[in-house]
Amino acid sequence: MKSVGSKLLNKDIQSYINANLNTDLHTLLLKKSPFPEVSMQEIVQQIKGKQVAERKFPFLLKEGIIFPPQLNLEQSSSEKTALYKSGILKGSTFIDLTSGFGIDAYYLSQNFDHITLVEQNTELLEIVEHNWNTLGRQARFINKKLEDFLNRNQEHFDVIYLDPARRDQQKNKVFLLEDLSPDILEIQEKLRSVSNQVVIKLSPLIDLKYLVSVLPGISRMDIIALKNDVKEIVVFLSNENADGVICNCVNLESGETAFTFKFGEEEMAESEYAEPEKYIYIPNHSILKAGIFNLISQKFGLKKLHPNSHLYTSDIKNENFPGRILEMEAVDSKSIKKKGQFNIISKNYPLKPEEIKKKYSLKDGGDHYLIFTQSKKGKIILKSV
Repeated sequence: MKSVGSKLLNKDIQSYINANLNTDLHTLLLKKSPFPEVSMQEIVQQIKGKQVAERKFPFLLKEGIIFPPQLNLEQSSSEKTALYKSGILKGSTFIDLTSGFGIDAYYLSQNFDHITLVEQNTELLEIVEHNWNTLGRQARFINKKLEDFLNRNQEHFDVIYLDPARRDQQKNKVFLLEDLSPDILEIQEKLRSVSNQVVIKLSPLIDLKYLVSVLPGISRMDIIALKNDVKEIVVFLSNENADGVICNCVNLESGETAFTFKFGEEEMAESEYAEPEKYIYIPNHSILKAGIFNLISQKFGLKKLHPNSHLYTSDIKNENFPGRILEMEAVDSKSIKKKGQFNIISKNYPLKPEEIKKKYSLKDGGDHYLIFTQSKKGKIILKSV
């Protein structure tokens, strides 16, 4: 560790950090550090780290842990998604070529005997090595650019893991593999020559059909949501001849069973349509990201309300459905009481939830639902029973 990192472990400094976990950080930054050996910016960095760790990776809330700058914290996987991935992979040798803050590596490597972490950021790698030593985990730490390591590497690994960073942070842009560093398309052959399995974490913005078209050897794709918020797409490249691409739609901490299908099944599936019946089915966001709108209808024996609504209906309640199931009835807009409290859902409807709340003078929240949508007959409003 560099001197600043080791000085931050001073008991008095750690006590000051813990005492200010709930202090306004902007106010704190205006103050002079009470410790001449470390700056207030460095102290605030540790406070931010502990705050992020509390919600994102609580296993690091231990004495002796050092946290990196905020950008590295934001780019790290959460403990919960990393733990899910750790249950998939095992073997003898594991390498993370884009170690970052090492959250994924810490969990994914638990089923391996020999672990290697590659990271070009010297300071960040020093922090990770210190933290792993503090946690009692062993690994080989290599401070090199990924490309330099691959060009000189003579080893073979059971699993290679990568989490490429996006070069261009602009939003609302088509997400391509060429936008990433490293460019997976450029190094995919090299990766597959030194490992039987390459695992790549990608942004939920990326298009799945595009991925299958440009990356040969995809055997599996996992669409991972956490509490119905899609966090990442994980792609598995295999040197073995796979019989199609297996896709898993996962919604962690929802109590829902993962939904598995074979890529391409959606094109062969068809939906029936109906007006609202007793139950309304709302797919979770991992299902919506997968785009399996007809397949989900066919697999669960449900009928769609409208081709573009992605809401389903049935008189039967199927608890295995990957999403919410609400008992609802169609109502007239005049029957909606002003100042009522509802969870408002708008799908394939001209007004957004905020506009609906304003129009009908409604409050948000509570135990009841209003769904504004369309069936094939036109606009409808559904109210929970």
